[in-house]
Amino acid sequence: QVQLVESGGGLVQAGGSLRLSCAASASGGTFSSYVMAWFRQAPGKEREFVATISWRFTNTRYADSVKGRFTISRDNAKNTLYLQMNSLRPEDTAVYYCAASPSSNFFTAQFEHQFEYWGQGTLVTVSE
Repeated sequence: QVQLVESGGGLVQAGGSLRLSCAASASGGTFSSYVMAWFRQAPGKEREFVATISWRFTNTRYADSVKGRFTISRDNAKNTLYLQMNSLRPEDTAVYYCAASPSSNFFTAQFEHQFEYWGQGTLVTVSE
């Protein structure tokens, strides 16, 4: 059983910053081989890929819309995934989800169906 719990969402003005966290737990295992990712879903839109990280090797990939502004990272000792979001824009407003997969290939994993485990989401609202 894998559980993912996001936190850190809130209301911020455009140009501001937020850091999201995702606490991961798994009965009887670790996340050393998991690919982890952040997705987001804006009101009235489909869920979209934001960023992904290889849990073991720290390789990262980003959606073009957040590249240079967002940073994904993880703390192996704490089993926690992070998303540092800087220079936030109103179009970044969305529910942000943490996702995990023990089997997907890091270099191709960017679609919802490639991730088996999901958190409940945390809302980020960016005002003008």
